[in-house]
Amino acid sequence: MPNWRRAHVPGGTYFFTVVTDARRHLFRSARARRLLGETIRECIVRYPFTVRAIVLLPDHLHAIWALPRGDDDYPRRWAWIKRSFTRKWLMAGGIENPVSDGRRRDGRRGVWLPKYWEHTIEDEDDYESHFDYVHFNPVKHGLVRSPRDWPWSSFHRWVRAGVYPSHWGSGIDGERPCFDDIADTVGE
Repeated sequence: MPNWRRAHVPGGTYFFTVVTDARRHLFRSARARRLLGETIRECIVRYPFTVRAIVLLPDHLHAIWALPRGDDDYPRRWAWIKRSFTRKWLMAGGIENPVSDGRRRDGRRGVWLPKYWEHTIEDEDDYESHFDYVHFNPVKHGLVRSPRDWPWSSFHRWVRAGVYPSHWGSGIDGERPCFDDIADTVGE
């Protein structure tokens, strides 16, 4: 059994990769996307944090969260989100993958992988690399040719805020991000 160690930095900023069970394409469903959005917003009210960036792909999501000063309890938030989403999803008639007897004894369902990937953002360069990685991810996976073409991303919010030009990452003027420096931190 692996020894899962998590970094805990009170008031820190974290990058996450969270994957569906068996990489099932759960988030092709508009209902699943809506329920996940509702669940994350409810969690923010219950356990405050700020979503700096997020992208939702068919079988996983990436997010960057900033926690309040003195707070490092992102595991509680992810547990609450995964548990609440699973309950809502199954109540709405969503299906789950079969689970082993061991996972069932542990109270696991066949909606999410039990674990998730976390990386503590270390500095501004690290933040910018992961921020760009989140927004470029649909292109990386071959789902679209440009981040602007993927609707389930905070990229559009950051274009409106002037952080990105709308053509960012589309190859115009040779502009294609390289993420070799963070390949070991993304959990994919």
